[in-house]
Amino acid sequence: MSLKLTLSGTGGAQLVPAFGCRCAACKRARNDPQYRRKPCSAVVKFNDAVTLLDAGIADLMDHWQPEDFQQFLLTHYHMDHVQGLFPLRWGVGKKIRVYGPPDEQGCDDLFKHPGMLDFSHTLEPFVWFTLQALRVTPLPLNHSKLTFGYLFETPHSRVAWLSDTAGLPEKTLKFLANNRPQIIVIDCSHEPRPETPGNHCDLNTVVALNQQIGCPRVILTHISHQFDCWMMENALPTGFEAGFDGLEICVD
Repeated sequence: MSLKLTLSGTGGAQLVPAFGCRCAACKRARNDPQYRRKPCSAVVKFNDAVTLLDAGIADLMDHWQPEDFQQFLLTHYHMDHVQGLFPLRWGVGKKIRVYGPPDEQGCDDLFKHPGMLDFSHTLEPFVWFTLQALRVTPLPLNHSKLTFGYLFETPHSRVAWLSDTAGLPEKTLKFLANNRPQIIVIDCSHEPRPETPGNHCDLNTVVALNQQIGCPRVILTHISHQFDCWMMENALPTGFEAGFDGLEICVD
């Protein structure tokens, strides 16, 4: 039984390249598609079951058919994490389950006009559930909208997904320290800063968090073009790596 995460997007709402920007990272991304970053998202595969983690890629339905996946798992209802649901909901066929935090507002009129989407699967913090035998624990994060990260567990592996967040709530940090993941994929929007930014992590914050968690492999996501510029001139610490769109993470 193997667990695989594929990073389908590693950028923020601004994306890379950013509109109108002529910085070194944006120029590079325009010239070479491998450096482009779509909205932060992933595909989680355990055995034959497929979960789409967030739905911020606008043309999502051009890449997936109903029989290709079982459900959506949402971190939160900001537009850059759900915009792909808006046209998809008017499709034809069986209901598609959508798991996520108990945000009563949601995003725009998704709850009022869900179409083929079933939003009844709301989650509770630290209360684990299963997706086709994959154990999933929702973890509260620090963000401007109610947001969950997730710990994915199989009999032989643990992987934590922690985006979008600025630092971590104390209970989430203790939970991860007590249930140490083999791999963490975490929000790192910014180059090193003296203090944690208001809504997303910088590199200094991520390094400090992992000093308490002790994860051997930390993969950065939700990366801005400014942070890409910084990484073009600076190396990341040992054990830390920048995610990229299409990166496959396999844990046996």
